[in-house]
Amino acid sequence: MISRYTLPEMGKVFSDENRLQRMLDVEVYACEAMADIGLIPKEAYKEIKAKAKFDISRVSEIEEITKHDVIAFLTAVGENVGESSKYIHLGMTSSDILDTGLSLQMKQAADLLLGRLNKLREVLTTQALRHKYTLMMGRTHGIHAEPITFGLKMALWIMEVDRSIQRLTNAREVISVGKISGAVGTFANIDPQIETFVCRRLGLHPATVSTQVLQRDRHAEFLTTLAIIGGSLEKYATELRNLQRTDILEVEECFTKGQKGSSAMPHKRNPITSERIAGLSRVLRGNALAAMENISLWHERDITHSSVERIIIPDSCILLDYMLHLFIRVMENLIVYPDNMRANIEKTHGLVFSQRVMLSLVDKGIMREVAYEWVQRNALKSWEQHIAFQYLILEDKDIMSLLSTDEVTALFDYNYHTKNIDFIFRRAGL
Repeated sequence: MISRYTLPEMGKVFSDENRLQRMLDVEVYACEAMADIGLIPKEAYKEIKAKAKFDISRVSEIEEITKHDVIAFLTAVGENVGESSKYIHLGMTSSDILDTGLSLQMKQAADLLLGRLNKLREVLTTQALRHKYTLMMGRTHGIHAEPITFGLKMALWIMEVDRSIQRLTNAREVISVGKISGAVGTFANIDPQIETFVCRRLGLHPATVSTQVLQRDRHAEFLTTLAIIGGSLEKYATELRNLQRTDILEVEECFTKGQKGSSAMPHKRNPITSERIAGLSRVLRGNALAAMENISLWHERDITHSSVERIIIPDSCILLDYMLHLFIRVMENLIVYPDNMRANIEKTHGLVFSQRVMLSLVDKGIMREVAYEWVQRNALKSWEQHIAFQYLILEDKDIMSLLSTDEVTALFDYNYHTKNIDFIFRRAGL
């Protein structure tokens, strides 16, 4: 599923080629640092820099024998470097290059995802401004409440995207660390200067304290952040699915030429992309849970986390990238039906103005409980007998003893519900 839809940029980040190249970068920079402080000959570093390369098929071939991925990688690189390869990986452990390289991959992935989120924000902003005053029904508990605008719904989503951008920016910072501190993090066999040098070259921060590995709370924070973003996408997609229901039909996913909705029913136009996004968010949450399970390791390290991460980190990044790509496309091509929105508001015969009528009675000095009772009895009759709510209010002697006909007419004005839309948009910076 994921491999079929992997987008080129994110797929490249988690390719074997990129993973091994990041590991090689760590090794070569470490040799440069060692040469700078006289731990290895400078000529050896020059030879390493010039000749260090790998062939993925050769690495795999060696790993079949060694059953150790890092040793296979180092052996393959050493075959190309020759005699000077004895200086590669001096005082280092496998996780020095694995974890530092993985941090680089996750940082690259975060940059791509942030690009997607910013694009989504742009698309949502276009819709928000286009439909700033497009009146629609606000619903609570799935029941008609009071009017809002479709633009306001989009503004709400934009603010959530902004929080997603901030969370992912923070998670990117948390994972932007490296460690080259040796077998148990004590620097017993490697100078701490090496770690500082390499991390600076790679755009990472040295982990203040480490064991054999970087601590997995970092990775858990990153993956839970992806899961939260996925949860937001599910929220948006679920809303669109509800609004596309036949009995509502206020928005609709674009249905392309030649597209089919059902093998049995030719009339069907289903919100399949939104459904796919909603379903895939469950995978992100499952992966986030696995990442939290990885936090606890035995003593200074075991490898229970390793096999899990080789699945959940690439899959979560690739999956969220795909989900964002899909939802951007949905929102760019979304069909909006303002007339249906207005018709749905009017299905309740004006009941959306019940609160305003009640408040106007309170303003006349009536106790709120009494005003509520007067308005509710008319609201129930309107709903049950399909009679215009405004007509019933005008016929209610208790209410009309306090309000004039003109005052009642003025209460049934949709502009009342949009008077502060500009204020909300300004506050949101839109």
